[in-house]
Amino acid sequence: MPGAKKKLVLTYVDSLRTDMLRRAIEEGRAPTFATLLERGVLIPDCVSSFPSVTPVACSEMVTGVGSDRHWISGMNWYHRLERRYVEYGSSLDATRAFGVFRALYDLVYNMNLAHLSPEVETVFEQLEDAGQRTACTPFLIYRGRTRHEVSLDGLMRRAVDATRLKFQHHTWGPTELFYGDLYASREVPCKSTSIPGVRDEYAACCGAELIKEDLFDFFLLSLPDTDNYSHKHGPEASVEAIAKADGCFAEFAAAAGGLDAFLEQHALILVADHGQTPVHRGLPLAELLAGSWTVLQPSDDRPGLAQLAVSPTGRAAHVYLLPGEGERAEPTAVGERLAEIEGVDLVCRLEDSEGRPLQRLEPGMPRGGGEWAVVERGGERFRFRPGEGVADLRGGSWEIDGEPTALEAEIEDGQLRSEAYPDPLARVFSALTAPHSGDFIVSLEPGFEAVDWGGVTHAGGGSHGALHAGDSLGPLLFVGCGPDSAGEREQWTLKDVAPVIRTHFGLDVG
Repeated sequence: MPGAKKKLVLTYVDSLRTDMLRRAIEEGRAPTFATLLERGVLIPDCVSSFPSVTPVACSEMVTGVGSDRHWISGMNWYHRLERRYVEYGSSLDATRAFGVFRALYDLVYNMNLAHLSPEVETVFEQLEDAGQRTACTPFLIYRGRTRHEVSLDGLMRRAVDATRLKFQHHTWGPTELFYGDLYASREVPCKSTSIPGVRDEYAACCGAELIKEDLFDFFLLSLPDTDNYSHKHGPEASVEAIAKADGCFAEFAAAAGGLDAFLEQHALILVADHGQTPVHRGLPLAELLAGSWTVLQPSDDRPGLAQLAVSPTGRAAHVYLLPGEGERAEPTAVGERLAEIEGVDLVCRLEDSEGRPLQRLEPGMPRGGGEWAVVERGGERFRFRPGEGVADLRGGSWEIDGEPTALEAEIEDGQLRSEAYPDPLARVFSALTAPHSGDFIVSLEPGFEAVDWGGVTHAGGGSHGALHAGDSLGPLLFVGCGPDSAGEREQWTLKDVAPVIRTHFGLDVG
C-alpha cells in the first residue's frame, strides 16, 4: 500500500465560528489562520452532530459515523442498563452532583472504552493497524491501539491525594497520547493542566515536541479554549480566543521551521466541532417536568421509583420514559407537556407505522426497524424515515409524511433543504435511533439553554447543542489534502473528516 506523501495534522478548534474566524483575520488577529485559508479549500458551513455538543461531535469526527453507530449521545445521558446518569462534565457543579470521580471515570475512561461502540473504529485504530504513527493532545475521543499508564500530575494529583482515592485505570490510545494531568506517553517540558483557558498552550507545546522529534504520521492537535471563552463571554467576543489559538498553532508550526516549512511536510485539516449562539435564559426542564412526574435525581439510591430521566445537554435535552416500579408516564402526555414549555423549539421522538409512540424501556436500539422520526414545532408535525421519496443535500433518500414546515424546510426538485436546521433528517434520525437516546429529544429556541444538574447555565454568554444552524455550523479547511473545491459536496458534515483522513493515507473507505 503506497504511503501518503505528507504527514497529516487535524487541528480542532472547539466552538470556532466561521464568521468570527473571518473577523479575527480581518482585524489582523489571526495571521497564521489567514495564510492557511489563502492556501486551502474552505467549507464555511460544515454541519455538526445533533445534539451539537462536543462528545457527540468529536465521536462523529474521528469515526465518520453518527450517534446511531458510535453510541455517544450527549454531555449527559441516561444509562438504561445501569439505571444511572452518565455525566461528562457539563459544569463543575454538575460533576459534583454526580460525584467527581464517577464523572471523571465516565469522561476519561468509560467514554472511550465502554460507551463508544466497539463495532466502529476510530482513525487512530485504523491508522495504527496500517502501520502509521498516531498522536493526540487532549481530545475527548482518543481510542487507539497503544496502552498508556496513568501519570497523575498537577491539580489532579493533589485532588486524588486529598481525597485518598485512586485513579488507577490505564487506557488505550494513539501511539503518543497527552491528556492533561492524567496521561502522557513521554516526558515533555510542557506544563500539564486541565484548567480551561490555558489548555491551548499545553497542546501546542506537546505538539512542538512531537514535531521536533518526528514522532507522528497523523496528529490530532486539540485547541479547546475558544469554547470556554465563548461560553463565558459570548461567541461575538471570541476573537480574543481565536487570536490565542492562532498564536498557539504558530508556535507549533515554528517547531517545524515555520509555516512554509511545516506545509512542505504536512497536510492540514482545520475544523470546529460546532458553533455557539448567545444565551440569556436557563430552562429548568427537570424541574418543570417534576411538577407532573417523578424525575430521577443525580445519584438517586432508588432509581426504580422514577418515571422520567432528564438529561440536559446544552441547548438540547433527552427525556427518558422509565419502566419504574409504579405508574408509568404516558408518552403522549409527556410529549404534549414538552411542546407547551416556553423555550422548547423542537420535540423529536420515534413512532411506529401506526403512529404509536415507541418506548425504549430496555437498553439497545429501537425494536423492529421501520420506525418514523417525528418532529413537532409550534403545532406543526412532520415525520420521516429512510426510504424512497425525497433526497437530502448529501444524497440520502427519505420517505416523508406531511409538510416539512416544522423544520422550516422546502422541497424543490425532489430535494429537501433547510437553512434554519441544516441536514435535519439524517441528524434527527441518527440521534433518535442511537441506543442511549431519550424517548424524546428537545432542541431549544434561540437564547435558551437547559439548566444542567448542577443548576448551571451559560446565560449571559454562549452555548450550543440545538439543531439550529447557529449551533451547528463551523469551518472545515483542507490544506494539502481533501477536495479540490468546496463544491465537491453540496453539504459537508463532520462525518466527512474521517474518510478524508483515511484516503490521505491510502486506506480503503468503506
